[in-house]
Amino acid sequence: MKRPVVIIGGGWAGLAAAVELTGRGIPIRLFESAPVLGGRARTVQLGGKTRDNGQHILLGAYRETLRLMERIGVAADRVLHRLPLQLEMRGEYPLTLRTGPLPAPLHLAWGLVTASGLSLSERLAALRLLRTDGNGPDEPLTTLFRRSRQPEALIRTLWEPLCLAALNTYPYDASARVFLQVLGDAFGRHRADSDLLLPAAPLGRLFPEPAAEWLQAHGAEVITALGVKGITCGDVHTLTLANGESVTADDMILACPPRRTRALLGEACPAFDHEPIATVYLHYPMPVPLDPPMVGVTGRLSQWIFDRERLCGEEGLVAVVISAGGAHTAFTGDELGRKVAAELAELHPAWPAPHDVRVIREKRATFRCSPGLNRPANRTQTPGVWLAGDYTDTGYPATLEGAVRSGVECARQIAAARSE
Repeated sequence: MKRPVVIIGGGWAGLAAAVELTGRGIPIRLFESAPVLGGRARTVQLGGKTRDNGQHILLGAYRETLRLMERIGVAADRVLHRLPLQLEMRGEYPLTLRTGPLPAPLHLAWGLVTASGLSLSERLAALRLLRTDGNGPDEPLTTLFRRSRQPEALIRTLWEPLCLAALNTYPYDASARVFLQVLGDAFGRHRADSDLLLPAAPLGRLFPEPAAEWLQAHGAEVITALGVKGITCGDVHTLTLANGESVTADDMILACPPRRTRALLGEACPAFDHEPIATVYLHYPMPVPLDPPMVGVTGRLSQWIFDRERLCGEEGLVAVVISAGGAHTAFTGDELGRKVAAELAELHPAWPAPHDVRVIREKRATFRCSPGLNRPANRTQTPGVWLAGDYTDTGYPATLEGAVRSGVECARQIAAARSE
C-alpha cells in the first residue's frame, strides 16, 4: 500500500485537496507552519479581538467551494448572506446597479438598462463588452477597453472596481481573458451565480476549522505550527520538518504560496509578481449602518466598505478594503487608518469618530493576474510531486474558488494516478 499523501500547507487549497482525498479513501497527512489554518483567508487576533485577515466575498458561481462546505457539514445559509447582486458605488463616480428577476444573462442586461449613474452610451458600451468572446489571444484589459470603445467614466465607475475586486490587479496589468472568464461564470449561466455571498461568520468557521474537524473525524492527520524546511525528491520523497524529523511520501502536494513552493522546489514553480491588499477595521461607538452592507467607493483610497455589524453581528464595526498597489502602500498603518477614517467621515458626515482603527496588510495577498502568465499545472515533471494553489492553471484569478478548484483537481489527479 502507498504511503499517505503529504500536504504542505493548510490554506484553502491544501484543505480542499485533503477533504477530496479523504473522501476518496486516500489517507493524508497535512502540515501547516502557522498556528491556525486558512492561509491568506483566515481568522486572526487583532487588538484582543477576533478579526478576519481580509474581507473576502464569495459568489453564487463558486460551486466547488459550496460543494466542499456541504461535504464537511457546513450549512452555507448559516455562515453566508446570499444577496442578489447590487453594486452601490459612491464618491467621484456614483452608480446603483441591481440585477433583475430574469434568467441569465438577461438579469444583468436588465440591471444595466435600469442602473442609475450611467448614460445611454455607457449602458450600450457595457453590453458590448459583455458580448466579447474571451477565447482570443490574451491582452491587457485596458486594450480590450479600447477595442470595445468603453468610455472612461464607465471604466472608473464599473469595470475598474470589478477588476480590482475580482483580480486584485489594475486593468492596465490585468488579463482580459481571466476577467471575461469571471464575468462569464458570474453572469452567463444561472441568475443565482452572480449572487453575493458575504460571510456571516469569521472566515475560519466558513471552511478551515470545520474542514480540520471533519478530516480528523475521518482519520486524517492535520498538524499545525509545524512546517517543512526541506524536500529531497527521489523514488520516495523525503520531507524534513522544522523540528528535525523526517517524513517520507510517495505523493506530496505543495499547497503553500508560490514563493515558498519555489524555495522548496526551485524552478519547478515559476516566479510571480504579487499584489497587496489592505483591510482597515474601524470600530465606532454606535451602529453606523450601510445599505446595502457592501458599498463601493471611487476616486479615493477606500475601495469597498463593509458593514460588519449587519453581516457578522460585530457592533459598530466597519471594514474597508483597498486592493492592489497604489498610493496607500506609501503610508504607515496609522497614517492609512487616519486617511480612511477621514474619507468615511466625508462620505458619511453623520457618523461619529471611530474609537479604534486597526490595519491588516497582506503584502503578497495574490499573484498579479497579468496577461499570458505561465501558470503551472497540478502535476509537476517530478513523479509524485504536485502543486495546489490559486496560482496554478485554473483559469480563475486568485480567489477562494480558484484555490479550492486547484486543490480538488490535484486530489482527483492523484486518485486517478493511484488507480492506474
